[in-house]
Amino acid sequence: MRAFLYASSIGALAFMLSSCGGGEKAHADNAAAPVEGVSVGVVEVGRMPLDRTLRLSSELVPFQQIDIYAKESGFIKELPVDYGSRVKKGDLIATLEIPELEAQLKQDDAAIKNAANMVTHAEKQLDRVVAQHQVAHLEYTRLSTVAKQRPGLVAQQEVDDKQGLDLASEAQIEVTKATLESAQSELQQAQARRVHDQTLFDYSKITAPFAGVVTQRYANFGTLVQAATGSAVQALPIVQLSEDDKYRLVIPVPESYVHFIRIGDLVSVSVPSLNRTFPGRVSRTSVDVKEDTRTMHTEVDVLNPDHVLYPGLYVDATLTLERKSDAVAIPLQALNRSGDRTSVFVVNSSNIIESRPVTLGVQTADHVEVTSGLHEGEKIVVSDRSGLKAGQTVRPQAIELMQYQGGDDSKQ
Repeated sequence: MRAFLYASSIGALAFMLSSCGGGEKAHADNAAAPVEGVSVGVVEVGRMPLDRTLRLSSELVPFQQIDIYAKESGFIKELPVDYGSRVKKGDLIATLEIPELEAQLKQDDAAIKNAANMVTHAEKQLDRVVAQHQVAHLEYTRLSTVAKQRPGLVAQQEVDDKQGLDLASEAQIEVTKATLESAQSELQQAQARRVHDQTLFDYSKITAPFAGVVTQRYANFGTLVQAATGSAVQALPIVQLSEDDKYRLVIPVPESYVHFIRIGDLVSVSVPSLNRTFPGRVSRTSVDVKEDTRTMHTEVDVLNPDHVLYPGLYVDATLTLERKSDAVAIPLQALNRSGDRTSVFVVNSSNIIESRPVTLGVQTADHVEVTSGLHEGEKIVVSDRSGLKAGQTVRPQAIELMQYQGGDDSKQ
């Protein structure tokens, strides 16, 4: 509970002070004078903005943090980063030396060249058999035409032989086309193998998947790193990369406050170690309450363009649950509570105390909204009320209230 320091009210009675001297005559005069009532400290009911807040403690974690592994096994050939190195997306993290893949790429190039030669040979063979077929077909056509126009001039056996050669050359074309298609298929396979192996070889250059800072380095020059694509071998990461342009602040919001949380709400993030406060925003929630803790996982995004924040820093996050820009408000110390009934002492225009029931709204650490029961400008008692009662005549004196900027009822 936030501590309050109240200004002392002036509580001495005027007639009691005057009774300390003056003899019997003064005593008789004072007894005959009217009683003005006790002095009470009052404040006027006014309007002010009220924010109901919730303050929770947590720590900053990187928005993204990953260990970078090699997809192919190899030796560290280049390692241009170290602890604290800042990289952009696509910057080189490490280069691996993979002799097996280099040799495989040379074999792929040889296979592609051989397959291309086979395709060229098949294409020329097809051109040759097509030309032969054209000659055979032309001979058969001419001889067949003569035989039809001048029967008996050409022997039927000769016509049949030419027809056989024509059909054989036509079939040879189909065989040669099939050979060409097979050669083309072999070339495509060789090219696909080359692309596959080149893709694997490209993994020898390991780049940053996002902009960030290197927070761990696990390997050195010449280190043999294993491919992290299987579970048979325990792979060693090369570095750890953290995105520090933006941080996540994970807040466990208690169940009773869950209905106040809205995506996009602004959050004040105080970092005691830096003595600074940063703006944040509620970006995502788990949309469920954990059974074991009765809290909802809530994440606040905190931008860090100047890179002054670091992972693991302890922070206090203040969330605004409710806000009234122009509320009729009174100090909390003016409230009288009796069971479920809440009231205040109002000093009316005749300086007589009235006990006024009130209905409350948004409550902060030191003020509370009054939704009914009071009007702006009315005077309420905020000093000691232990000896006061409704109907009593009092002497109101306006006082100023001071408060310490301390804790919060909502702090968890």
